[in-house]
Amino acid sequence: MKKILKSLTIAAAMITATAVGPATAEEPKKGGTLVMSIQATPRHLNPAVQSGTFTGQPGTQLFAALIRYDEGWEPQPYLAKSWEIAEDGLSVKINLVEGATFHDGKPITSEDVAFSIETVKANHPFKSMFAPVTAVETPDANTAIIKLSQPHPALMLAMSSQLLSIIPKHIYGDGQDAKAHPRNSEDVVGSGPFKLVEFKRDQHIILERNENYFMKGLPYLDKIVMRIIKDTSARTIALESGEVMMSGFEQEARDINRMKKNENLNVSPEGYSAIGPVNWLAFNTKGEKTSDPVVRKAIAHAVDRNFLLKAVMLGTTGPAKTGIHPGSPFYNDSVESYDLDIDKANKMLDDAGYKADDNGVRFPLTIDYGWAAAKPVAEYVKPALKKIGIDVTVRSSADFPTWAKRISNHEFDMTFDNVFNWGDPVIGVHRTYSSENIKKGVIWSNTQQYSNARVDELMQLAGSTNNIEERKKYYAEFQQILADELPLYPLFPSPYHTISNKKVGNAPVSIWGLSSPMDKVFLK
Repeated sequence: MKKILKSLTIAAAMITATAVGPATAEEPKKGGTLVMSIQATPRHLNPAVQSGTFTGQPGTQLFAALIRYDEGWEPQPYLAKSWEIAEDGLSVKINLVEGATFHDGKPITSEDVAFSIETVKANHPFKSMFAPVTAVETPDANTAIIKLSQPHPALMLAMSSQLLSIIPKHIYGDGQDAKAHPRNSEDVVGSGPFKLVEFKRDQHIILERNENYFMKGLPYLDKIVMRIIKDTSARTIALESGEVMMSGFEQEARDINRMKKNENLNVSPEGYSAIGPVNWLAFNTKGEKTSDPVVRKAIAHAVDRNFLLKAVMLGTTGPAKTGIHPGSPFYNDSVESYDLDIDKANKMLDDAGYKADDNGVRFPLTIDYGWAAAKPVAEYVKPALKKIGIDVTVRSSADFPTWAKRISNHEFDMTFDNVFNWGDPVIGVHRTYSSENIKKGVIWSNTQQYSNARVDELMQLAGSTNNIEERKKYYAEFQQILADELPLYPLFPSPYHTISNKKVGNAPVSIWGLSSPMDKVFLK
């Protein structure tokens, strides 16, 4: 057997295990209906061609992936019972579970794996996930061999959760546009633990137990009803009353702290480290004033991150010093943190020639925000920067698309933003800093228009080796450069929490949170 390379996500050559999930003191019970909430209506239910947790939460129940992850960042078997990585890192052999079928009874084969990877590569917005894949060979029905142009350390994570849904070739290979395929929302056929009963937009998604699920004895629940509740207060009331028994990705600080006091609820921040949501103050590095690193650093020294954590986030999250999530093995805690120092900020601007007028104003800037939860932070920036002579105009948008259009077209000075890491920096971090990803009109690309040849080189090096120690070294330097040039000022991770009634057993705590299969969830 070829030698297996170890990386962040590779634990061993061949892994065989039972279904993953936290240990429980209680014997799981079969049956019952879990009523949970999601916060918005997904565009459709097929994560193979649609990003986002609103699609991911129902999508990971409907579609199985090749691999699943536990809470310790260890890969576990799912549709792939085992895998082998070539010594040169240029191929990965996937050995599928025998006898697994789609919801319509058709067998899952290596042809479906190849088709799924091709579909995701062509249609998913995260182009880096499978960019190095040159071909997928299918020597037999239960074996797929993924060929790569270079070692790809993010591949294992890219094959898990909602990032690589295995979709049936016999349905999606009919020549229709995968993004607009009618079976993305109706009569959905996957191979996950649950099957679609009904998707009623703005109301609910109803799922029922897949009796022929390939993981024997699972799932425990008979049914999941996902109620679409967009209002945070309404979700909180529903959770407190027991009308809704679980909700994930909750981040409203006051409501989180309020529900912590409820003796009937479990409130947990566990399970979102791969999602990796980081909030920051982004700068237009081509702006008239924000093109100057001195201005950006002075602003960072005037924005009190600790105040935001205490007064706005109410202790529900901690600091983030870089754009890599603190829960990642690659996070570098040693970079400059830009602690509050008004005197230093003023001196920096004075020395750089930004003199104040008779009213104490050096120059004006705008700060944008695109959703309600961002408003308190954006409004805080105005008085904070007044202390260093910057006259800030807070600019809201009519809706999220309006904000996204403005920011992606680089029509801003500063904006509050929230971007996901998606497990591996190759997938969710590189896009923010790559000079090749400065794409007008594309939100969550390199909207800061930041460019640094060494940063590009470090991302290429870190993204083309499976050696975790080398990757840590490259990403440590990467974060040091970014902390020095500061195209954005990292503030804090989103305080995502899972709220669950104490009658719910095994609420998901894997690194993908509620964007992971709920086959081991049960009702006590």
